[in-house]
Amino acid sequence: MEENKPFDGAHGKPAFSPISELYRKVDEVLDRIRPYVQMDGGHVELVNVNEEDGIVFIRFQGSCQGCPSSAMTLQMGIENEIKTSLPEIKQVVAV
Repeated sequence: MEENKPFDGAHGKPAFSPISELYRKVDEVLDRIRPYVQMDGGHVELVNVNEEDGIVFIRFQGSCQGCPSSAMTLQMGIENEIKTSLPEIKQVVAV
């Protein structure tokens, strides 16, 4: 076991997992979208990327939480932009 690495004592695995290249790419696409969401007082957080299934999980924050338009923002804006930029992504899900 290497020194100075955080470990999850229960499983002996690193307490963190390295961020994948696809995760970084999805976050870069979200960085292009966030200013528009923030203009309306909201924010979009990248929660996870399931690379095996091509699913991105995001969380709406701020005024986006519970907003009736958030479903339209997700489908027409965020999901469309991510899938256009990264064809390996098949679906974007708000959690």
